[in-house]
Amino acid sequence: MQRSDIIQAAAQIFRQKGYHGTSMQDIADSVHLQKASLYHHISGKQEILVDILDRALDLLIEDIEAVAKSEIKPEEKVRQAMQAYVARLTEDIDLAAVLLQEHRSLEDDLQAAHIARRDRLESIWREILEEGTKSGDFRNTDEVITTFAILGVLNWMITWYQPGGRLTAQEIADQFGDIFLKGLWNRRDSTS
Repeated sequence: MQRSDIIQAAAQIFRQKGYHGTSMQDIADSVHLQKASLYHHISGKQEILVDILDRALDLLIEDIEAVAKSEIKPEEKVRQAMQAYVARLTEDIDLAAVLLQEHRSLEDDLQAAHIARRDRLESIWREILEEGTKSGDFRNTDEVITTFAILGVLNWMITWYQPGGRLTAQEIADQFGDIFLKGLWNRRDSTS
C-alpha cells in the first residue's frame, strides 16, 4: 500500500462524507487495511487533509505559473490559465472538492501554511491581470476583485460540472474565457 493510494482514497471519502463525517476506519476500509496498519502510513486525518490540500494547490500553482511565465499575450494567458485551472479541477474532482470545501477543517496551527499557498496561487492570477493592464490590453480593473471573480466562477464548477455533460470541461473554460475577456478588454467597441 502506498501513501498516495491512501491520500486519494481519503479525498474521495472526504468529498462524499465531508472531513468531519469521515473516520479513520472509513479510510482504512477503503484501502483494505486494518485501522492500526493505517497508522503506520499516516498519523491522522489532519495529516491526510494537509497532504490533499498541499497537493491540490501545488498542482494548480505549477499549472498557472507555467502559463504566467510563457511568452504569450496577456489575453491568451487568461484563456490558457482558465483552461489549465478547469482541466485540473475536473481531472480529479475529489481532490478539487476537498481543496475548495474542506480547508476550513484544518486545525488553527496548520491554517497559516495553507493560506500562504493559496495566496501564492491568487498572486499568480493577479500578476497575469496586472500584465494585461500595464500592456494596455486590459482596462484598468482591481486585480484582486477580478481574481476573486475568476476563481469564484471556476471554483463553483465543482458543484455542477458533470463529465459527459453537454459541454466538455475545455468548452466550458473557453466560454468562461470569452465572458471574462470581453469584460477586461480595453476596447471602445464592446461588440468586437
